[in-house]
Amino acid sequence: MAAPRFVFGLVLPLVLPAATSADVGFRFASYINNYMVLQKEPAGAVIWGYGTSGATVTVTLYQDQETIMEKVTSVKAHSNSWMVVLDPMKPGGPYEVMAQQTFGKMNFTLRVHDVLFGDVWLCSGQSNMQMTVSQIFNATRELANTAAYQSVRIFSVSLIQAEQELEDLAKVDLQWAKPTTENLGHGIYEYMSAVCWLFGRNLYDTLQYPIGLISSSWGGTPIEAWSSERSLKACGVPTQGFTQSNSVTGPSNHSVLWNAMIHPLHNMTLKGVIWYQGESNMNFNRDLYNCTFPALIEDWRQTFHHGSQGQTERFFPFGFVQLSSYLSAPSDDTFPQIRWHQTADFGYVPNLRMPNTFMAVAMDLCDRKSPFGSIHPRDKQTVAYRLHLGARAVAYGEKVIFQGPLPEKMELLADKGLLNLMYSQEIQVQRQDKIFEISCCSNHQCKWLPAPMNAFSAQTLTLSTGSCRGTLAAVRYAWATWPCEYKQCPIYHPSSTLPAPPFIAFMTN
Repeated sequence: MAAPRFVFGLVLPLVLPAATSADVGFRFASYINNYMVLQKEPAGAVIWGYGTSGATVTVTLYQDQETIMEKVTSVKAHSNSWMVVLDPMKPGGPYEVMAQQTFGKMNFTLRVHDVLFGDVWLCSGQSNMQMTVSQIFNATRELANTAAYQSVRIFSVSLIQAEQELEDLAKVDLQWAKPTTENLGHGIYEYMSAVCWLFGRNLYDTLQYPIGLISSSWGGTPIEAWSSERSLKACGVPTQGFTQSNSVTGPSNHSVLWNAMIHPLHNMTLKGVIWYQGESNMNFNRDLYNCTFPALIEDWRQTFHHGSQGQTERFFPFGFVQLSSYLSAPSDDTFPQIRWHQTADFGYVPNLRMPNTFMAVAMDLCDRKSPFGSIHPRDKQTVAYRLHLGARAVAYGEKVIFQGPLPEKMELLADKGLLNLMYSQEIQVQRQDKIFEISCCSNHQCKWLPAPMNAFSAQTLTLSTGSCRGTLAAVRYAWATWPCEYKQCPIYHPSSTLPAPPFIAFMTN
């Protein structure tokens, strides 16, 4: 995916792990600051920082100068770090957090104010996640719409690489802040993520309690940069001999963004993660993405659970955006393959390899005239809306429809030249495009042929297979880089406006 011009070619220093010496001083971790949101009940929020080895640290939570709770710990000798887990708190605020270090006769005090308790979501990926509110449709109106959302707080991580896992962020672009026209529309690809903000705003409309949003994204980056060495090794990702792809314009070295932009957050108590990435793997270890993506999810979950002393759920909700469309992609099926691999080759989530996940299908949100290139569609409102439906269902247990219809059964009527697809949900057929294809095999060779829609009812769709003079081996839907025009795919759920996702299915006995 194309990176913004001012990032392309930029050489950033590889930073060293922070706070390893005794002279670090007494301080909170980089992301503990005024206006922050801490994770609410049933989890306990983690407060941590650095201090003088052996010193005692007392953390006190106040509201209106009344002490709510007090936690005491000491500074560890080897890391000069201290950490406490607060008791679970109901959503709301504001509160003040005070940390006091005592060492002999020396006392040091730190305070942060206007702290809220709510749900904390981490947003990560490449440039479609990095795009700011100033880059999307109706930007002026969206930037003006902040007054009602002062309890949705935002934070943005700086673009940094590191060769080793950092314990704390080396740099922050946007410290915790209330949303404003200035910080939401700061610049092109320069904090705050539009998808992240709109997702949080939708959640707030539903939940009516504080939401904390952390944006940590970098355009043009492959999944390998966001993955730990552990998870890459588990998938057999080759460590040598990478060839640079034109779809990769950001850092691509193994784990450098995991080390610097994700791992430093792992002590934080989170509600969940949303992710928008995959374009840069179109020609970069594409065939491994059905392993590297589930492995990343599993590794992030394990690391955040452990880092937060078990407070972040072991299988916290993880949502992602299935790739949209791209005019300049090759005419082969590299883009559809990535979409498929994003689901670990199931076509839907949650599934056995990706439990507690949710997906926003975006192949119908194409944007031919995007000034940022067609790979960067500007309708991030619909993306965020579809993501928030998934969060409501998977993360919050609501009975809402959050994914479009998929066939659950196929029936081949070979003598009639027909194939029936039975769907698990009701379907609405908007148009009868030649978007279905069948794999027809003869003489040990197979080729894909169009399979026109013949008829349909509430949950069944019939395809004509008469063009196949051999053996019908498979059927696929929307298996194209640009399957349909804006919100004009053939099949949707009738009441939710959610498109049927692409799929490929092989015939069995």
